[in-house]
Amino acid sequence: MSAPQYGQPQYGQPQYGQPQYGQPQYGQPAANPDPVLETGQFVPVPARRVDTAMVLAIVGLVLLGVVALAVIAYLFFAVGVVPAIVAFVMALVPLILVVLTIAWIDRWEPEPRAALAFALLWGGAASIAIALLFSYAAMIAQQLSGVPDSFGTVFLSAVVQAPIVEEAAKGLGILILFWAARRNFDGPVDGLVYGAMVGIGFAFTENIQYFGLALASDGLGGVSEIFFLRGILSPFAHVMFTACTGLVIGLAAKRAGAFGAIGYLLLGLIPAILLHALWNGASFLVTNFYGYYVVVQVPLFAIAIGVVLYLRGQERRITAERLTEYADVGWFTPAEVAILSTDAGRRAGAAWARRHGLAREFTRFTTNAARLAFARQRTVTGRARIGAQRDEAALLGLIAVDREKLSVLPPLP
Repeated sequence: MSAPQYGQPQYGQPQYGQPQYGQPQYGQPAANPDPVLETGQFVPVPARRVDTAMVLAIVGLVLLGVVALAVIAYLFFAVGVVPAIVAFVMALVPLILVVLTIAWIDRWEPEPRAALAFALLWGGAASIAIALLFSYAAMIAQQLSGVPDSFGTVFLSAVVQAPIVEEAAKGLGILILFWAARRNFDGPVDGLVYGAMVGIGFAFTENIQYFGLALASDGLGGVSEIFFLRGILSPFAHVMFTACTGLVIGLAAKRAGAFGAIGYLLLGLIPAILLHALWNGASFLVTNFYGYYVVVQVPLFAIAIGVVLYLRGQERRITAERLTEYADVGWFTPAEVAILSTDAGRRAGAAWARRHGLAREFTRFTTNAARLAFARQRTVTGRARIGAQRDEAALLGLIAVDREKLSVLPPLP
């Protein structure tokens, strides 16, 4: 089997031929595959016959699908079938914008699609159902107690009740993902991604309700302003709230076990609830909403962007450090590590692979290399029990297969 060599370490310019770095030949077990332990042989871990995580994901998605059908029925009843369908199409605009942004954040070490689908459905169905049930229960309790509607009751409902209930419902979905998909929950970026998906799922369904009610009462003219406010001006509002919870739960991946993550959930709910309350309270307390938006919300969004860029930088650093350990024992060349752990290297390598019709193989190669780095990170940080050895064995095998396919390509001119 021929194996890749990157010639002179020019980022993103792979030169394939005979291996430069001696034993082990790529795709074969190293004498010491564990860069930390200085003894021992690499023993492939047999794959499980039944993937428990996949079974749980399928069951969870089916249950969420049933809840989603109930939410759809509610929307048809609350706003009407035609307004709901038109509102659905309108709500796709911010949904697509946000999902593309989340995909960009998640592209370094992508999360499993089943987990992302669960997060989206939890936000758009389960969180909505929980919030609706609590809202109706609160309304019935108010009627039974004889308390009339007033500015105070409406304010408490929008600025206190809604942020607490909605963020707790959304955060519960992230915690479930942490428990069920622990092997794919490596840190703050993963938590942020899952939280953002839950948030946009919730916002999508809520937008259908808001747009549908405006269409039913005032037609297209009446929905234009609310579409501008929710769909264009603030599509990332709910995303930012719930991403705070996800980010903090992501910290638990490095520091806490299953039950300890509950404490991180409660901690993460604090900024999520406060930001949500600040957003809802503006409609009651601010006379010039657009001025408030520029002065308060725009800086908050800018801070959120800065946090995302910082965390993605951390992902690149971890990838470089862990893959270097594999390079030290012969699984990668140093030039490969440089290409796999930099944005510029990945872009150049992907462009090179596209020209030779092997873009899919190169994408798998980079994705599996990043996942290998984070599986290794679990071992380094004392979390090897969370499937690290099994994932390492499987990923090294996949990487060897794709590298062999890439090795048939001629060198760059």
